[in-house]
Amino acid sequence: MTEPRIPPVPYEEWGDDVARALGTAFPPETVEAFLRNSPDATPLPNAIATMLRHPQVAGSWLAFNNVLLWSGSLDPRLRELIVLRVAFRTRCKYEWVQHVKLSRRFNVTDGEIARVALEDVDVWPPLEAAALAATDQLVANQRIDDQTWATLADHFDERRLVEFTFVVGAYAALAMVFNGLQIQLEGPDSDADTPW
Repeated sequence: MTEPRIPPVPYEEWGDDVARALGTAFPPETVEAFLRNSPDATPLPNAIATMLRHPQVAGSWLAFNNVLLWSGSLDPRLRELIVLRVAFRTRCKYEWVQHVKLSRRFNVTDGEIARVALEDVDVWPPLEAAALAATDQLVANQRIDDQTWATLADHFDERRLVEFTFVVGAYAALAMVFNGLQIQLEGPDSDADTPW
């Protein structure tokens, strides 16, 4: 994947629909900085700028994804392990590289990042092993077996069980978008290695 199939929307093409979409995920001052193409604004990632080709879908997705990322009930460290496992299973370089960086903010070590890419889940504590096994099962078969579900249910209340399946499903869907559109990594990340 050396070129995107659909390029990100350039700043000069942004309109009110893009501002509304960005407003579902970012505070007004950040959206304003993006719209001004302010040099002090953090550049918009290619993934979001590409999704903005369909602002209505992008806005709805960003609002939904923000809940999973910033106000969900799962432990953020465990969530990042799950997302990394989805990225590994789907061979999604964009998702892998972005969440390697994010996972470090939630105390996921480099050794654990490397272990996410191992087939054997038994090297993990029971909850993490069950979460990774359930992620594998959902990505491969869209189901979780009864034994794995029982282990998750021993650790999670119903809210977290629902959220868990949404996290796996949401990031599997994102992997399909990223891989299908061949979204390119930005800057120095474009040369980042993956474990596959």
